Amino acid sequence: MPAADTTSTDHRPANAGSRDRRIVVAALLGVTALAWLYLLTMSRDMPGAAMDDMPGMAMPMAASWSAATFALTFAMWWVMMLGMMLPSATPMILTFATLNRSKRARGQSFVPTSIFTLGYLVVWGAFSLGATVAQWALDRLALLSPALASTSTLVGGSVLVLAGLYQVTPLKQACLHLCRSPFAFMLNHWRDGPAGALRMGLQHGGYCLGCCWVLMALLFVVGVMNLLWVAGIAAFVFAEKLLPGGVWIARGGGGAMVGFGVWMALAA
Repeated sequence: MPAADTTSTDHRPANAGSRDRRIVVAALLGVTALAWLYLLTMSRDMPGAAMDDMPGMAMPMAASWSAATFALTFAMWWVMMLGMMLPSATPMILTFATLNRSKRARGQSFVPTSIFTLGYLVVWGAFSLGATVAQWALDRLALLSPALASTSTLVGGSVLVLAGLYQVTPLKQACLHLCRSPFAFMLNHWRDGPAGALRMGLQHGGYCLGCCWVLMALLFVVGVMNLLWVAGIAAFVFAEKLLPGGVWIARGGGGAMVGFGVWMALAA
């Protein structure tokens, strides 16, 4: 009987850790699914819908931007970023949850994983605000189609070339390395307490933004609400961050972007 009790006690921490991981994964999957459901619902029938029937989703006319339109457009971008970026951030969030649970098991202070995740979401919220301003500016210049894609092949090609070249810059590679190495990030950036967890989330979000911001700008080339391209860019981000050989996937994709961008610009 004592041996049986000891075995049960030894397995309890492992079981608790597995349960915690399942809870975190389920929460992230739930948020991601809700984000994609929102996008699918809002983009449904968009190609044939009147712009008045798609508030905040189809391109508003330059003179029709209001505070409500701006807020709805910002919400669209932020929800889109949640759907695109949370899957590739899952290993980092799980690593934080695992290390934090180990601290709790040793009787040290415990910080909810949601605080770390909040910092990550704040960074992409700031990006979404910038993207909303960019959409407003492009609309004012009449450079967006009703499908929220660039009407200028020269501008679109230039953005593609910029995105492709950025893929091989030292900044991109440094940010990608940290995004691909959760334990290295935690080892070098760990901070205790809720404020420390929020700061870590902001830092990780910053590195993630540094890795992917130009890829997100490609949405203005292919169509912000073209969900096939949205899913494709999200899959590319996932591949370069999480798959073996992700660094070469990033570089190879960059070369393809440059080639297609040059062809597109020359065809202008």
